[in-house]
Amino acid sequence: MNIETFDDLLASARQQTTAQRLLFVFAGSEMPEDATDEQRARFEAGLGGALVPMIEVDKLPDEISGFDQLIDESTQFAQGHAASDWSIVFVAALAGQGDVPPSIADADEALRSMTGDIRRGMVRPFLTFDRQGLLVKLVQGSSQ
Repeated sequence: MNIETFDDLLASARQQTTAQRLLFVFAGSEMPEDATDEQRARFEAGLGGALVPMIEVDKLPDEISGFDQLIDESTQFAQGHAASDWSIVFVAALAGQGDVPPSIADADEALRSMTGDIRRGMVRPFLTFDRQGLLVKLVQGSSQ
């Protein structure tokens, strides 16, 4: 299946023969302290910046009706915090055993690892979606 939107990913996860748990790391963009003048100008124009993990969530595919629900829930998780200002969500799938999805403990460990990878700029293994649920391809630390 060709994945171009979050809902494509959700449909694919539901079709897998092995139970899945989806892992989400919502990230915002901030300007690094050592940014150059060019980087600062790009950031002010709404481009670039360093991606900073803000919220970690895991869900079974059947717990999500679609991207709009995920957006609503991310806002609730971040109620009163700047985390509601996320700009991108990283997604990975964790496979279970047959019809048994991975445990919440397995998901917590995988989310910690995923968040650490994102902080180190290791984002290639993850699918990335914008606030409209569209797939974003990250290239050398910037989005296209």
